[in-house]
Amino acid sequence: MNKNVIFCYSGTGNCLDFAKNIAKGIGGADIIMMRSKPVVTDVSEAERVGFVFPCYGGGAPEDFLFHAALIKVNPNAYTFGISQSAAYAGIGLSRLNNIIPLKYWKTVTHQCSCIWLFPHDLMMPKMGAEDAQKRSEQLAAEIAADVLAGKTTDKLPPNNALNALENKAWAGIAEKKAAQFKVSDACIACGQCVRLCPRNNIRIENGKAAIGTNCIQCLGCLQYCPENAISIGKITDQREHYHNPNISAEELMKDIIHIEE
Repeated sequence: MNKNVIFCYSGTGNCLDFAKNIAKGIGGADIIMMRSKPVVTDVSEAERVGFVFPCYGGGAPEDFLFHAALIKVNPNAYTFGISQSAAYAGIGLSRLNNIIPLKYWKTVTHQCSCIWLFPHDLMMPKMGAEDAQKRSEQLAAEIAADVLAGKTTDKLPPNNALNALENKAWAGIAEKKAAQFKVSDACIACGQCVRLCPRNNIRIENGKAAIGTNCIQCLGCLQYCPENAISIGKITDQREHYHNPNISAEELMKDIIHIEE
C-alpha cells in the first residue's frame, strides 16, 4: 500500500476529483472509496491518512462516519480531513475528529448536486461550473502543499448547534425526499443507477429503474442518468443537472483508485 492513503466518499464526483488532485500534489496516493464499507480498513502502515467527504444535511454522510470507526490508523501518522459543501461547513469534520483525531482540516465549497434544494451554481462564492472547477483545483493544490509541509490546524473543527439539529433530522428528510423519486419512460434500464447506488436501493423492475426509500441523497442516480430519466419533483426537471466533469460513474464505483505522482 502507498505511504499516502485518502479515504473518500463522493456522491457526484466533486469530492473524488478533489481527492485525486490532492493525491497528485503529495506524490501519489491510494484513494479508498467509502460509498460502502471500504475494502481496506487497516492502514496502520501509512504515513499520511486523509479523508475527503461531502456535507449532507449539515454533517458528513452517516455511512461514511459509520465506516470511519472501522479504520485503523497509526497514531503517529499525519491525518487530515477535507469537508466539501456548497455553502457552509457543517459538523462533519467535528464528528470525524471524534473518531479519528485530525492534525489538519479544511472546509471547501463547490457546486451543489442537491438540485431539489437549490441550483447547482448557488454555491459560496456563487460561480459557474467551469470557474468552480478551476477554483477547486487551485484549493486542492494549496492543501496538498500544506499536507506535504506537515501543517497542523490548532483549532477544533466547527460544531454548530444549528447544523447539529439539521444533521440529526437529515435521515428522515432523505427518506421523505426519496419517496418522491420518479422514473420516466425515458429510462432504458441500463442499470447504471443500480450499480452506482451506495445503499443498493435501486433495482430494475418492469423494464425501468425502481427506487426505494433507503436513500442517503447522494443523487448520483439522478445526476449521472444518461437519459435524464430520474427526478425528485418538477424542480429537478427544470434545473440543470450537474456532476463533476472529470469523474465518470464507473470511477465512482471503484473500490480503490491508485494515483501516481
